Amino acid sequence: MNIQEIKRRLYTLTVAGINILMQEILMDRMWRQYYNPYIRIPFWTKGHWYMMTLYVVVLMFFTHIYGGLKIGYHKQFDVMLSQIVAIFCANTVFYIEVVLLAYRLLPITPIVIVTGINIFLVLVWTKAAMKMYGKFFPPHKILLIYGRGKEEEARKKIIERKDKFSVLQWINAETEIEKVWDQLSDYDTVMLWDVPNFIRNEILKECYGRRIRIYTMPSISDILLSGSEMMHFFDTPLFLIRSNALTIDQMVVKRLIDIVVAVLLLLLTSPVMLITAAFIKLYDRGPVLYKQVRCSLFGNPFYIYKFRSMRVDAEKDGVARLAQKKDNRITPVGAFIRKLRIDELPQLFNVIKGDMSFVGPRPERPEIIEEYKEELPEFAYRMKVKAGLTGFAQIYGKYNTVPYDKLKLDLYYIEHYSLWMDLKLLLLTVKIIFTPESTEGV
Repeated sequence: MNIQEIKRRLYTLTVAGINILMQEILMDRMWRQYYNPYIRIPFWTKGHWYMMTLYVVVLMFFTHIYGGLKIGYHKQFDVMLSQIVAIFCANTVFYIEVVLLAYRLLPITPIVIVTGINIFLVLVWTKAAMKMYGKFFPPHKILLIYGRGKEEEARKKIIERKDKFSVLQWINAETEIEKVWDQLSDYDTVMLWDVPNFIRNEILKECYGRRIRIYTMPSISDILLSGSEMMHFFDTPLFLIRSNALTIDQMVVKRLIDIVVAVLLLLLTSPVMLITAAFIKLYDRGPVLYKQVRCSLFGNPFYIYKFRSMRVDAEKDGVARLAQKKDNRITPVGAFIRKLRIDELPQLFNVIKGDMSFVGPRPERPEIIEEYKEELPEFAYRMKVKAGLTGFAQIYGKYNTVPYDKLKLDLYYIEHYSLWMDLKLLLLTVKIIFTPESTEGV
């Protein structure tokens, strides 16, 4: 690591440390004064240390999962939202722990007040820390090398993160390759944007040899290789890419988890579902549920169930179309339930039936899949696993992410599948509910 990278790392660790310390101090005072006296056997010194150590571990776990420590990597809004969700989750776990120790419900007011103070202090501290970060560590000055006529696409993406990247020069790798070799020595960071493989490989090796930081957009082949297993049959390494996405034991465990969690969530969310159904019915007297043919594992069609969020005659012309930004077909009730993802709750029945899983690529309509496959035949690869309520593309993409990028995100999930990844994506879904970009139309 160069000196600048070491400084960045030390800065983010210091900010995170102060952040955690502030929350721990507040929780410790609240615990000692309001909750410890009411547990069955009040704790003394070692007990207090145990409680606070456990709280810090849980808080760091959620903060890490949601990306609340990634100052300088995520946008300011993302970091703040991540910290709010992490505080809420950690404080909820702490309250549950206190209730278990007390063998009875205790007043919730102290934990609510401390949570509010925690969130206020953390947001103020994070805003100040990110402002100072921008002064200490300006955006990376990079050379962007693009191919396949993707300059305009790259410019649109880069401008979204001008806090992170400052492009000083743009070079077309297919027509200006000699210019690349001349300019490399002037940069310590290079970004490769959809550069053809035969050219990209040469640039990668050259940058690696010169210790130049490289950001590169992966192709579908790169993602397939990233999930491969290295084999040692000979004295040369071989990469094995398995044709089956999940092993039999992974499929069994995943199915068992789907059934158990879906039943529990149905019980917990049934009041919300009943209230939602009543509001939809009262608004226009139309049907409460909306069913539509979607495709899941191996392209098998099934009926997906959702709370109706559009007018009854939304597709009276019989043409399938995705929701648009500010779509006038969406009712006021529909806009609200879509924003909070309440419209997706009936899909718990799809999970129980086995049509879907909790985590997997979002199911598309058959006609839309065929439309995508005309230009992108590999789009069918997404159906190597069951469709999901939430997925990698929903967490790390947007509602209007282009099909090619959605495919790459979903393929990454398929090739790197694990139960831990499923758990992480489920936890991250809580944060996505409050992210505006995840529900905007195309």
